[in-house]
Amino acid sequence: MRFVWWLSVACLIIANDLPCISAQENAEWEIESLSGEGGFSYHPEVGIAIAINGVIVKYKDLEHGEAVLSADRITLDQISGQVTAEGSVTLQRDGQAWSSEQLEYNFLTRAMDAVDYRTGKSPFFAAGTSVIGSSDASSYTATDAYLTTDDVKNPNHRIRAKRIKIVPGRYFSAWNATVYAGKVPVMYLPYFKASLDRKGNRWSITPGYRSRYGGFLHTTYHYQVFTNLTAKLNFDYRTRRGLGGGPDFQYDLGPYGAGETKTYYLHDDIPGINPAGNRTSAERFRFRLSHRVNIRTNITAKAVFNKLSDSQINRDFFESEHRRNTQPRSFLEIEQLGQNFSLSLLAQPRINDFYERIERLPEVKLSAFRQQIGRFPVYYESESTAGYLGHQFINNVSNDFHATRLDTWHQLIVPHTFFGWLNIGPRVGGRYTYYTATDGQGTTMAEGRRGVFNTGVKANFRASRSYPTVTNRFWALQGLRHIVQPSVNYVFVPEPAVLPPALPQFDTEIPSLRQLPIQFPSYNSIDSVDAQNVVRLGLRNKLQTKRGPNDAIQPFADWNIFTDWRLDPQTTQADFSDINTELDLYPRDWMSFHSFVRYSLDHSHFRLANHRVTLLPDDIWSVTLGHLYLRDEFNHWGAGNNVFYSSLYYRFNENWGARLNHQFEARDGTLEEQAYTLYRDFRSWTGALSFRIRDERTAPPDYTVALILSLKAFPRFGVGEDALQNSLLSGR
Repeated sequence: MRFVWWLSVACLIIANDLPCISAQENAEWEIESLSGEGGFSYHPEVGIAIAINGVIVKYKDLEHGEAVLSADRITLDQISGQVTAEGSVTLQRDGQAWSSEQLEYNFLTRAMDAVDYRTGKSPFFAAGTSVIGSSDASSYTATDAYLTTDDVKNPNHRIRAKRIKIVPGRYFSAWNATVYAGKVPVMYLPYFKASLDRKGNRWSITPGYRSRYGGFLHTTYHYQVFTNLTAKLNFDYRTRRGLGGGPDFQYDLGPYGAGETKTYYLHDDIPGINPAGNRTSAERFRFRLSHRVNIRTNITAKAVFNKLSDSQINRDFFESEHRRNTQPRSFLEIEQLGQNFSLSLLAQPRINDFYERIERLPEVKLSAFRQQIGRFPVYYESESTAGYLGHQFINNVSNDFHATRLDTWHQLIVPHTFFGWLNIGPRVGGRYTYYTATDGQGTTMAEGRRGVFNTGVKANFRASRSYPTVTNRFWALQGLRHIVQPSVNYVFVPEPAVLPPALPQFDTEIPSLRQLPIQFPSYNSIDSVDAQNVVRLGLRNKLQTKRGPNDAIQPFADWNIFTDWRLDPQTTQADFSDINTELDLYPRDWMSFHSFVRYSLDHSHFRLANHRVTLLPDDIWSVTLGHLYLRDEFNHWGAGNNVFYSSLYYRFNENWGARLNHQFEARDGTLEEQAYTLYRDFRSWTGALSFRIRDERTAPPDYTVALILSLKAFPRFGVGEDALQNSLLSGR
């Protein structure tokens, strides 16, 4: 049986048969029996409705929003909006649910009084003996209550307090609070306050042992200072290295930008030796400031400041950050982005003298994107820079030098399509660079000027053919489409009047495992520009198929191969460069294969080979197997490599899983790194116990054991982040 009430301008209609009475304007009520056994009565003279045997009350109006209440029995005063509900009471409003055995609630004022209640809005849930809501529903006060992120009847962790004040969507405060792990009290807090969003206050604690540290305890307290300011208070203890810590802040100033600061200090009991062979100071610290602001819609500014006590502090204590960025830099960059251009200013001083750095104090850059000149079939692009540059060497002032450099490059392109499929783009350009005389002891050069002419042509086409009848159940093929794209790119740069050795070297060729670009402006080593007469020959093949329930087009194979044919090679070059080939293969939607190879035609051997296969058939197990080969003569940073690496994950059941990582150097038969992680799901928590061994070769093996605990409501890492950065599981 269902009863529906509509409150319009001045009347209440029940079951479409009852007379009108005075009611709230623009409001709608609906009462529905859950049992179908009746038990509903209405008294129109006083506006009282009584329902038993299970009932749902739905209320909606423009001013107070929507609310849904269900109970075994209710008494509702339609005039005042007050309801008394008993038996399996549930109230839902503003995305939050309340359950109780007895509840009094006012739909209009939102005032509430509940007994033996439970409530929650992810990630926090609360329960207690009684709760009273303020008349304006701005806060609720609970007695003999507890708060938890474990949404079950018997949570495995909770904060129990004599009194808790909850301000929905903002924060909660607890007085005389005790933190429980299961039934065991672990901490007492006279007063505790935390935010109710996912940036709330919480602890992150990592105990463990590492050969370099001894026993360690890394602790971080995450604190929501204001709605736009969060803090992380780090406090660490390492038995062999001492105490360390410092606060980190993240802030958002609205129109004035957002950023972060990171600080850390420790008096290191065993600081060690730096790369120069000198003893590192025991006073070790780091400070980082980063800020980004949108000055206008198309103007952004970013400032980063990094000050380190020594070059090894991140390597020793912040391994994950060190792997991402071994030499953090400091700079100020302001960029204006237009429809056809960009204008930027970059100021990059050297803050840490133990890093080699190219200073820009400052450098202005104007780039004109490729754009058509009027209605002519001619396109123009350019790039110009002006700045005061300095080459700063590591702890060696005598070799430093500075100079002002003005560089401007302009180019015209005339692209055209022949026969409807052949794309040809001849181009011609020129570069002019001016250097002032250098100052500094490292290099003494007079004022210099250099002009460079460049020309060339690029040709390519794209052809495709479909094979709809090609199907294969094993390889999950539902038709094939083959796309082939050959390309030829010819570049000619005559020998400049001034060769690179006669110029100050700021922007030079940086060693890379990948082939450098040959065409301006992608080739941006301004001071290394030399003669070129080369053709880059390329061929790209793609295979696509239909997969999945919606027959979505997905890649099956993507193979790109190219080499440079040097028509006029320099003395240190062969006629042909390495053959570069990169292949991505997806035989199944759960299998992928990646290959990157550089093969020397001149010496008939591989200089670089990196192969990796990944299997991810389900959420039970996954495996990655790979091999990296790097020949000695190709490794600019030291000896070559012949490394086999693997990562295996297996989930035993819903609660347990394990990951194994290995890295084996076949050149000398050394198992360089092995890491084992055991995962445990504690319902609302996750735990990871990690054990890692590193063979340091020149030092004793480095052993690490660490325990990571993380609330699911406030995960410490993103999904899969620990698999990509295994060092996260070993501390900071």
